[in-house]
Amino acid sequence: MAADELQSIYLLTGSDRPKVVRALRRLRSRFPDESVEVLTAPPTSGEDAVAACNALGLFSDGGRLVVVEGVESWRAPDVEAIDAYLTDASPGAVLALWAHETPKGDALADLVAKRGKLLSYDVPRPKSPSAWVASEFKRLGVEVDADAARALVEIVGDDVLMLSSEIEKIATWAAGSPVGVRELEALAVPAREVEAWALTDAWGARNLSAAITACEASLEHREPFSIAVALATHVGRVRAAQVLAEEGLGARDVGKRLGMKDFPARKALTHSENYSREELDAALVRLAELDAAIKGGSRLSGELELERAVADVTRARQTATAG
Repeated sequence: MAADELQSIYLLTGSDRPKVVRALRRLRSRFPDESVEVLTAPPTSGEDAVAACNALGLFSDGGRLVVVEGVESWRAPDVEAIDAYLTDASPGAVLALWAHETPKGDALADLVAKRGKLLSYDVPRPKSPSAWVASEFKRLGVEVDADAARALVEIVGDDVLMLSSEIEKIATWAAGSPVGVRELEALAVPAREVEAWALTDAWGARNLSAAITACEASLEHREPFSIAVALATHVGRVRAAQVLAEEGLGARDVGKRLGMKDFPARKALTHSENYSREELDAALVRLAELDAAIKGGSRLSGELELERAVADVTRARQTATAG
């Protein structure tokens, strides 16, 4: 698709988050990293989004993309601000709005349908989760039989997001080879443990909204201290993996040096590509501060301290740039 075919505005909605994320990735791949700004509503308003579209054009000649997550919280004044902006949209600017839940009212969806493109992935839970699992493996070039697909659902549950994460992990390991029940039982992680991976994966992808969502989900079952320790451990491994990668070591050797299996080592290396050394150092310092706060160094609740720290370490690039 040529660059001039891009719309000025997109609205992405639906409960099938993996498809929404893939659509956003495709959109982001059309722009240089320095020309992309990701915001979260609240606190971002419609006027703030318009200002970002206009301001970003001052720093980039290769087009610009503003992503605003959580726009289901927007009200009439926000929609009116977007409507006014679209009458004279900034040339080359693309505004991508992501509604994690169905927006209240139809005003925003109607506006985008008329002035841009509405991308709806509001697919209900599959009637047959195991059939969906098999189709996703097939999409990734891996063959699984019906028994294996059912085994994965039994282990992980029928949550599409969690299943998608496990499918991608196992498909990477399989590298095109068939996967059976035995392999799935050895590799799949039960749903409760998948939640822990969801937080570190969202942090590694620098997805602030997903990180906060995963943090809140984990807090339903775990204490803030244990979540903080798990995140700090992962960030430390990512920092160590980054250093070893700079020395020329591959995933297998990094795993051996750090006492990790191949898949976690590859994941750590992938996450290390999204953060600079300074950002990872700052994240470790921030998580050490979190540890002290949870242990009594703060009057705020452990839950609030954790969510604040997760936000800080996930949006580190923005903080560093602003300074």
